[in-house]
Parts: sequence; C-alpha cells; structure tokens
Amino acid sequence: MSPALILAIWTVGSTTGLLNTDLFPPPDQVAATAWRLLSDGQLATHVGASAVRVLTGTVLGIVIGVVLAVLAGLTRTGEDLLDWTMQILKAVPNFALTPLLIIWMGIGEGPKIVLITTGVAIAIYINTYSGIRAVDRQLVEMAQTLEAPRHTLITQVILPGAMPNFLVGLRLGLSSAWLSLIFAEMINTTQGIGYLMSRAQTNLQFDVSLLVIVIYAVAGLLSYTLVRVLERALLSWRNGFEGLGAPA
Repeated sequence: MSPALILAIWTVGSTTGLLNTDLFPPPDQVAATAWRLLSDGQLATHVGASAVRVLTGTVLGIVIGVVLAVLAGLTRTGEDLLDWTMQILKAVPNFALTPLLIIWMGIGEGPKIVLITTGVAIAIYINTYSGIRAVDRQLVEMAQTLEAPRHTLITQVILPGAMPNFLVGLRLGLSSAWLSLIFAEMINTTQGIGYLMSRAQTNLQFDVSLLVIVIYAVAGLLSYTLVRVLERALLSWRNGFEGLGAPA
C-alpha cells in the first residue's frame, strides 16, 4: 500500500466520521502540530538527537559486524570463537538487554548507543558471514591457481562476492537501528523522538503520537532508499532479476 493511498484513506476516514478524530486526529491536525513543534524548535531538537544516536550506533555496528564477519568467515578458528555467540545474540530480543545495560552502564548515552549498535552489528554479521561462505568455491580456487596474494583474494574475490549479502544486512540493520531507538530513548532521556512519543502518550497527545509514527515511517523509507541507491552503485555488475513485465 503506497503512502499516498494510506493518506487518502486516513483523510476520507476522518472527514466522513469513520475514524474518531479525538483518538485518531486527521492529517491536517497532525500537520499543524508538526509545524508548531518545528516553529518552536522542539521537533528539530528531538529529531536531531535521535539522528545522532542512530548514526553513531549504525556506524559502530557496521564496523563491528563486518570485522567479526570477516574473522568468522575467513577462518575456522574465527568461526568457532564467534559464530555461536552471534547466533545466540541474534535469538535474544534487543530490548531484553535494556535492564542489563542500565545496570552495567548507567542511564547516560552509553546504553542507548550500545543497544542500537548491537542490533545493527548482528544484522550485518549474520548476512555478511553468510555471503562470505556463499562465495563460489571455483572462483576462490581459480584465484589461488593464478597465485593471487591472500589480500588480493580477499579484497577482489571474497568481499565483492559477499557484497549483496552485506547490503541485505545493512537494510535489516537500519531497520533494527530505528526499532532499537524506540527502546533506547525510554532510558531516562529528555531528547529524542522516542521521548517525544513517551511524553505524548502520558499527556494523551494523540496528534503528537501520530506525528512521531509518521517520522519513524519517513526515516525508514529514507533508510530503504539509501540502501537501494547503494545497491545500484555497488552492484551494477550484477545482472539480477527485476520482475516480470506486463502480461501480453
């Protein structure tokens, strides 16, 4: 369902009375609330704080996830040491770590960044590791037959072969980052869109709650678009299936 169709259904439902506007404010009221919060600087402050947390956690998660995936993917020792641990962490809901992080690190920015970083790192690791292990063995053997140096084998054969999986991991990691942010910003914070949502729920500000949901949706759409752009730039060599044409 396209965003335009959702907006149309929302508008029609509000104007015809199918939706209770006290509990589900119409789009124009949410837009007015957005303008009010933007005008007094609140929206920019909260969105900016959240963006910094997501960006920091995402960058750290990508670096950690790629390094661990390369270590586990290229060596049996690395696999034995790392893979089981990462698979276990994958099975643990991210938000379940929140109480422990508060005990270990307090209520500052640390737990928030770690929560986001963990979600991104796991998604990057799982997919990049799978991509490395899925590289065609014949390509590796051919490079070894040509006596390619080890670093050339890794940088020119293995890592490019794992790139599609890495980008899948990046897409999932960005989704995890925004989801983790919701829980992260419930940890004693006074800035961020998660805090804005929590405050709106406490004060029964349904227009603000819907605005925050829209912000999350837009952030997710922008993240998805970014990965799509990277896919076109980095995977231009791949002749992948792009869907069936219209039936004759």
